Amino acid sequence: MIPRFPEFDTGERIVLFPGTFDPFTIGHKSLVDRALPLFDRIIIAVGENDSKSSVVPVDDRIDAIARLYGDDPRVEVIAYSGLTVDACRQHQARWILRGIRSVTDFEYERAMADVNRRIAGIETVILYSLPELASISSSVVRELEKYDFDTSEFIPQPESY
Repeated sequence: MIPRFPEFDTGERIVLFPGTFDPFTIGHKSLVDRALPLFDRIIIAVGENDSKSSVVPVDDRIDAIARLYGDDPRVEVIAYSGLTVDACRQHQARWILRGIRSVTDFEYERAMADVNRRIAGIETVILYSLPELASISSSVVRELEKYDFDTSEFIPQPESY
C-alpha cells in the first residue's frame, strides 16, 4: 500500500529539487528553469550529506542559488538533512524533481523513485538533461577547479538570469 498524506492537498503544486549542489551548475539551473512552468513552487533543497565531503559550505551554496532566483517568488532555497521524503513532508511537496544525464543516472533515480513512492507516496518527476549540458556535473566542475581551471562557464551567474 502506498501511503498518502492529505495534508499535502494544499492545491499548490510544490516540487522539491534535492541535491548537494556543490556547486550549483548550469545543468541544475536548466532543470529548475524547465520545471518552473510545471509547478507553482520549486523548493531547491541543499542537502547536508555526511557521506560526501563538500567544498563549499551549505550556507554559501544556499546564498549563491538564492541570488540566482531572488526575483522569483516561486523558487525557495532551503537546507536539509535526513531523508528527502521528510523534507517533502515538512514543505508539503508532493513531488521530487530529478535530472538524468545518462543510463547510469536512470537506474539510480528509478530505484530511488520506487523507494520514495513506496515509503511516502511521493512521486518523482524526471527531466532529461539537455544534450549540450549532459557532461556537466558538480563533480566534474570540482575536479576542474582543483587544477585551477576557470569553470565560470559552468556556473550560472545572477546577472545572466
